Amino acid sequence: MTSRNGLFAALAVALAGAVMLALVSDGEEGLPAGFVQGNGRIEAEQVDIAPTISGRVARVLAAEGSLVAPGDMLVEMDTDELAASLDRATAEVALARQTRAEAEAIVLQRESQARRAQHELDRARVLLAGQNISETMFEDRETAFQVAEAVLGAARARVATAESQIAAAEAEARRIASLIEDSTLFAPMGGRVLYRLAEPGEVVAAGAPILTLLSLEDVYMEVFLPALDAGLLPIGADARIVLDALPDYAIPAKVSFVSPEAQFTPKQVETLSEREQLVFRVRVRIPTDLVEGRIEHVKTGLRGVAIIRLAEETPWPDALQQRIPPELFE
Repeated sequence: MTSRNGLFAALAVALAGAVMLALVSDGEEGLPAGFVQGNGRIEAEQVDIAPTISGRVARVLAAEGSLVAPGDMLVEMDTDELAASLDRATAEVALARQTRAEAEAIVLQRESQARRAQHELDRARVLLAGQNISETMFEDRETAFQVAEAVLGAARARVATAESQIAAAEAEARRIASLIEDSTLFAPMGGRVLYRLAEPGEVVAAGAPILTLLSLEDVYMEVFLPALDAGLLPIGADARIVLDALPDYAIPAKVSFVSPEAQFTPKQVETLSEREQLVFRVRVRIPTDLVEGRIEHVKTGLRGVAIIRLAEETPWPDALQQRIPPELFE
């Protein structure tokens, strides 16, 4: 009895696959009303891992084809020269602080001298009013006070200059520390290493990619639909992707983008009649949770067909309800 049930199940799957193949191979004519389809291939966003400044590569911790998780360390750049620059900047901060301390001590001295000059001027003014000193002596006291005030102002300016030097030196130290921190490159998202473009010991320019990641957080298929179909297509519409490699199963997806401008169909679309008309580019995205469950088996470049439902109330054909079972990848 068990063998017979297993045989019936296998026949049911095979029959569903045959119906699905018939649907997608016959194009629009094989689909029920309310559905459109287009040819495409599985794609994913590519992200370059590159340093912010030029330098020598110390270590590359990922190989081509390896999977990485968000936050994984991927590349370490040589930071010996930056470390020496940071030591120098730290020393300049200490020197600027010492200069400020000396300038503040001088300010205290000049303030004392200015108070004394002020006191002498006030006393001379009283004596001049009583005609106990000459006009010349009063003018000498007045000049001494003005000089003391000017010297005090210069001392305070040196304190302000020293504070600016401290701020500049601290900013330089923070800048260098930030460069040292940025010299260790991490994975910004989960993905697969597509290309390894530099090896330890090589000198790379600022912004030159060392690794190229294929993001597995945004896996999609792009298809090209005629204007009549694209105009009826809502963002978020349900879709199914049927791959040539897995013709018996439908992968759930959603429409995430419809181009606002028409274009000629790209050359990679196989049918000449399709290439001769203006179409709209439509992106059908596979949900992230579905990708994460089979992340080791996700491969870009796989060709297939995306079937899109135009109206939410339209039921999916039974052939397009055959989901990929988890045990297929165990």
